[in-house]
Amino acid sequence: MNTENSFAASETNYSQSNVLIIGGGPAGLATALMLAKRGWKNITVLEKRPTAGYYEPDKSFSYQIDGRGQKFTDYLELTHQLSTISVPSTEFYLTTIKPDGSRKTFKLPIVDPKRKTAYWLPRRAFLLLLYQEIERDWQDSITVLFNTSCLQINKIAINNTEEKLEIVVKGENGNIVKFAPNLLVGCDGLNSIVRHTLKKWDKSGSDKYEMKLFPSPSSGLKYKVLSLPPNIPLDRKGEEHAVSTMAYAIRGAFKGRTRSVSLGLLPLKNPDEPRTANIITYPDHEIWELKNSEELYNFLEPAFPQLPIRQIVSPQEADRFAKSEGGSFPIPQYCSGLHFLLKANQSCATGIVLLGDAIHCFPPDIGQGVNSALEDVCVLNEALSRSNDDISLALPLYESLRLPDVKALVRLAQTAFPWQYNQDPLRRNLWSVNFFLRLLLSRLLPFIFSSPAFLLIQNQQLSYQQIWAMVQRTTQILYLLGLIFIVGYLAVVLKVAEI
Repeated sequence: MNTENSFAASETNYSQSNVLIIGGGPAGLATALMLAKRGWKNITVLEKRPTAGYYEPDKSFSYQIDGRGQKFTDYLELTHQLSTISVPSTEFYLTTIKPDGSRKTFKLPIVDPKRKTAYWLPRRAFLLLLYQEIERDWQDSITVLFNTSCLQINKIAINNTEEKLEIVVKGENGNIVKFAPNLLVGCDGLNSIVRHTLKKWDKSGSDKYEMKLFPSPSSGLKYKVLSLPPNIPLDRKGEEHAVSTMAYAIRGAFKGRTRSVSLGLLPLKNPDEPRTANIITYPDHEIWELKNSEELYNFLEPAFPQLPIRQIVSPQEADRFAKSEGGSFPIPQYCSGLHFLLKANQSCATGIVLLGDAIHCFPPDIGQGVNSALEDVCVLNEALSRSNDDISLALPLYESLRLPDVKALVRLAQTAFPWQYNQDPLRRNLWSVNFFLRLLLSRLLPFIFSSPAFLLIQNQQLSYQQIWAMVQRTTQILYLLGLIFIVGYLAVVLKVAEI
């Protein structure tokens, strides 16, 4: 690409950076912190959002940082700080509220004793935790540029044996800046410009930078997030209010695929922070046809007769929600190319590496989006340690270490718990039968049958690859037992018929 022609009319500055990270989400900030702790300098992070704590209504969902994610927070000694701003899984209570106002509260058990305590907190709070760590201890190594986006990634030949990177960036004031890093890190999500660039550059004839898709029953579901004030009333009389550390499942009165709706509220540590309610439906649901606040009120009031809707949803929020396009759950997918090395002399390697949603993306069914991204960072850290921070050795090693888990992770996301959004009651019930059958057999014969995948994922001591192998083995045994039962039944029937 000829950037000189494309940006001739703009003022261009040049900036030297040993590391350029595109994407300032959890994976990007975590990678910057990991490299800084390893002693790397001149690390620049590019982020489109205006601030670290910028509130995005339709991205105001919650994270559960489990044992996998805590491998990173332990490494940075941030787990204690994480625990102080979160609701621990050991105190996770859920209250269901039916349309008639009846309710039931129960504590979710920790099924796997090997599971570390997980922590619930808003996405924004976790990003602020990482950014504040940069501000406090790593300002001399890390620079985060907000309101900044990557425009182009170029590979420039110096001679027949050496190439360099040139990254064209649009800054906050519209200025064009070019970076020439030794390491480019793509943490820029599903539509990664870094991965798309590598796909164009790849002349091997392979499709390793192309996402491989694995459809799931939850793929394509649409979601919106409704922002609510703290301590919302849970009945029309205003006698009971929401507790911040409590999770709620508020059931709607409507039936049918295109009208049925529920509100899901996850716990918060801060009682003064606004709550968010997730609404997840099929794309043809009636809620996507509502165009203004009054239409939304006319839908929500009969849908949730147990709630004083107009008290808990302001006109401004109702209007914003109605006009929001929301988001869609992606198809589980991964790419097999996690790195790229440019031609270089032996003294100075230049490379590109991908982490997070840029290499694996899936619906939130199993709660592993942020945790798997943080584990990516830990695996890259291991690869750097084992290769003495030599990029030419570390990046191929990272790919070889992580790719088997990436493949297994996406297959687990495809199958582990895809029917939890009430898409199809019959299929959800069949899935539940399968789940509890596996759970029962694993308790009775643990040396033959493994626990359901959704529970195994909670054990951070097991890799995704190990979990997928265990699940497949149990599936094969169940198929074999089913076949034996069918053959035995037919044999008995035939024998009875002969008599």
